[in-house]
Amino acid sequence: MEKSSHVLLSGRGAEEFAVENGFEKVDPKWFFTQERWNTLQKTLSEEKAKGKTGALEQTNPDYKYGTVGCVALDQQGNLAAGTSTGGMTNKRWNRLGDAPIIGAGTYASNDACAVSCTGHGEYFIRYSVAHDVWARMIYAGASLAEATDAIIHKKLVEKGGEGGLIAVDKDGNIAQPFNSEGMYRGWTKPGERKVAIFKE
Repeated sequence: MEKSSHVLLSGRGAEEFAVENGFEKVDPKWFFTQERWNTLQKTLSEEKAKGKTGALEQTNPDYKYGTVGCVALDQQGNLAAGTSTGGMTNKRWNRLGDAPIIGAGTYASNDACAVSCTGHGEYFIRYSVAHDVWARMIYAGASLAEATDAIIHKKLVEKGGEGGLIAVDKDGNIAQPFNSEGMYRGWTKPGERKVAIFKE
């Protein structure tokens, strides 16, 4: 954001830009883990047995792993959101998920809220989930709880999407709805710190 006028870079262009700006380039072997390799091999075997290619990640939510998101409101009233994803097992080459797409998996604006999402990314992209929270608050006057609940428990469910989000609004209200079995989450505000996995 400080060295380029662009909002989003991907693939070789992003790699070259990173190297130009002093980031260390490592061999792809650096990212190898036996557990993830085993998961990929299992997925490929299942696809071969079913005579399909690239179909399992579209239908099985268990073939995505490791989203880490955060939202924050600072003392000056600034809101921020960040999302990092482990991606999908056996995704197609150069597939981009919702995490790096502003408005899909991540969104923040000081006039309303900050949002970070997790789940089946294609649904979060198609329905601009993170931005939709903001839009419902700004244009429809919904509270954070109303906006997030309508999106996660109604809109996504109707479309067949699974997942959840964490969000904080400009007044410090927190929302963490999800329509999956559980969602690892934690939050802190003055005098309060909590963690949870399942619905309370």
